[in-house]
Amino acid sequence: MRLWVTGYRSYELGVFANNDPKVKVIKYLLKKHFEQKFNDGLEWVITGGQLGVEQWAAEAAIELKEEYPELKVSLMYPFSEFGSQWNEQNRMLLSDLESKVDFCASISKQPYQSPAQLKNFQKFMLDHTDEATLIYDPEYPGKPKYDYQAVQQYAENHDYPVTMFDMDNLQDAANEFQENLGN
Repeated sequence: MRLWVTGYRSYELGVFANNDPKVKVIKYLLKKHFEQKFNDGLEWVITGGQLGVEQWAAEAAIELKEEYPELKVSLMYPFSEFGSQWNEQNRMLLSDLESKVDFCASISKQPYQSPAQLKNFQKFMLDHTDEATLIYDPEYPGKPKYDYQAVQQYAENHDYPVTMFDMDNLQDAANEFQENLGN
């Protein structure tokens, strides 16, 4: 099974450093989810490279490879030169992540030119994955709204399971994570 993972950008969650406790909680939640999915046949975690949930999903999957060496991780970008406008620290984070994944490529071979490249990215991800996981809450709209809408629309006409983790799920994961720290 190939799983598309996407969600909020880091700034949308108020995360401005990788040592933010929210990152630990989100990676904890994703690791648990990936372990369950692995038992159901998960082979690939496929995500974009956006700062936030997408990079954290790739990091969580990479960390799980110690226990599940068959698990593969892919970064797919909507266009070439993805992240080139970011500051040096964020470009370094992306470069480091690229060196750890099993596969990395851009859907469009051109640098960013138009929103059509983002639509093509969504179509590619939907056509090349078997289900999706989103960390997104429609009550708190943000950039993932467009992926959420695309996934929902696609799932209406295709056998395409969608798992959503909303703000309540994140709070539950934070509570569980905190409890496990005490054990």
